[in-house]
Amino acid sequence: MTPTPSSSLNALLDELRSGIQGGLGDRLIGLYLFGSLVFGGFDEDVSDIDLLAAVARDVDEAELDALRKFHDSFARDHARWHDRIEVAYLSIAALQTFKERTSRIAVISPGEPLHFRDAGRDWLMNWYLVRESDTTLFGPPPHEVIAPVSKAEFIHAVRGYARAFEQRMDRLHGRKAQSYAILTMCRALYAHHTGEHASKEAAASWAQQVLPEWAALIRDALVWRRSPSAAEGGQPPTVAQTTRFVMFVVDLCSCPPSVLRRRAL
Repeated sequence: MTPTPSSSLNALLDELRSGIQGGLGDRLIGLYLFGSLVFGGFDEDVSDIDLLAAVARDVDEAELDALRKFHDSFARDHARWHDRIEVAYLSIAALQTFKERTSRIAVISPGEPLHFRDAGRDWLMNWYLVRESDTTLFGPPPHEVIAPVSKAEFIHAVRGYARAFEQRMDRLHGRKAQSYAILTMCRALYAHHTGEHASKEAAASWAQQVLPEWAALIRDALVWRRSPSAAEGGQPPTVAQTTRFVMFVVDLCSCPPSVLRRRAL
């Protein structure tokens, strides 16, 4: 299996595949890699590894416990990757019907242990990117297990995600959270303007060019993302500035792309 150019990362992915298969057995139908490791901008020191595990049916409590033990063991054996592995476990039926109904998903993500939650159309962006990445670690290709998602549906969902950030302003305390918000809004604006998906770095570089008045803040966000010490430094709070940037981008994402196009000229 050589999904990436890095032999060490391929070995890590193979270990993840083996452990997930151990927890699910023949109920694992497919395992798919997406995120920055596929689309670009992956930083081995800070980036997460994103996986979708397609399963024959909803994960049950016994399987959740087995998978939790595997993830705990993996984190102990690979301290560098602790809290940087994101895996979503979802049934084939749910992946085919997520636009119409919610289903139970098991997910482990940075800052959250493996747990159950409901997932539906709000996960459309993820499943679009899995289909687009077309990187299979096990099983059939992703387009055979995930319902079709058009680019127009993806861009519509990105705009909605950007607007929803207005409800998350109370989570901007801490440079790491601010960096995530700033770079996520850069990506949302890039998608809104171009109709394409971009890595955090590519979207940030583009946004610095078209939004020069925000270039310094975007540059800082990239530094905070790459350097934990800079992110946790005792510098003055930048919550207000980050909040203004988020609201500014939300407004732009509510306007036709031509508005930003004219602004960039």
